[in-house]
Amino acid sequence: MREPGRLITAMATPFLGDGSLNRDGAARLARHLVDTGTETVLVNGTTGESPVLTHAEKFDLLDIVRGAVGRDAAVMMGTGTNSTSDSISLTREAEDHGADLILLVAPYYNKPPQEGLFSHFAAIANATRLPVMLYNVPGRTSSDILPETVIRLSEISNIFAVKEASGQVTRTAEILNGALPGFRVYSGDDALTLPILSLGGHGIVSVLSNLDGRPLRRLIDAYVRGAVTEAAAAHRELLPLFKALFITTSPIPLKAALKIMGLPGGSCRPPLVDATPAEVIVIRKAMQAARLLQDGDK
Repeated sequence: MREPGRLITAMATPFLGDGSLNRDGAARLARHLVDTGTETVLVNGTTGESPVLTHAEKFDLLDIVRGAVGRDAAVMMGTGTNSTSDSISLTREAEDHGADLILLVAPYYNKPPQEGLFSHFAAIANATRLPVMLYNVPGRTSSDILPETVIRLSEISNIFAVKEASGQVTRTAEILNGALPGFRVYSGDDALTLPILSLGGHGIVSVLSNLDGRPLRRLIDAYVRGAVTEAAAAHRELLPLFKALFITTSPIPLKAALKIMGLPGGSCRPPLVDATPAEVIVIRKAMQAARLLQDGDK
């Protein structure tokens, strides 16, 4: 398995003013991520506005990012849908396009029971040689992959991790207590990175690191080397930005923050909208507090 590391960035998808995919911007943003500490770039995730990307755009984006980062970082692609057969097709195509890893979100809208979730993920994992990370985000999908189901799925050889974004931190311990040795839990919420690490979690699939991954790397690296007080201080410094990036539906605040930093992003595609002027003020102040803006930036 290509090692995904502890800092995975759920990359925003840059758009041009006319709403089309910003190919040059995507390449530039991907390089920025790698240059500021990202170890794996995730394309076609929630932060990348996957529901409004066309099939062709998803694979254009994968090809662009793969070319931009080379072998300096792993590339993960979200291929999960609420159709098992469609997810298998997307996963196989991602494998053909050179993805290193796959992210599979819980099926949305049709809300399968736990046995349906198990069968869905097992079928996709068994159809690919690529390592698979599950993605549990019930606030978006209305499907909750319970710990006992994650534990069962950990027995499938290429399912190596879960991105846990239920907001229930104790699930990390529940999963790790029952999963096969070596199975990993990644936080799906920047603000829960340190709590999840403290329970044995491995890392973060981050939104914030689109802006700059180095503050999160300092937090993670401090914790891993045992400097818990330093890690906690880093968490507290980032807390206003953790909160600001979710003051409204993600990735709306992130797109505003990218614009403030002069990084490629553009607007969100409808039905999402731009951040309001009041929200932009909050985001900018949080970025200043986290020292992501240079002196003199307004």
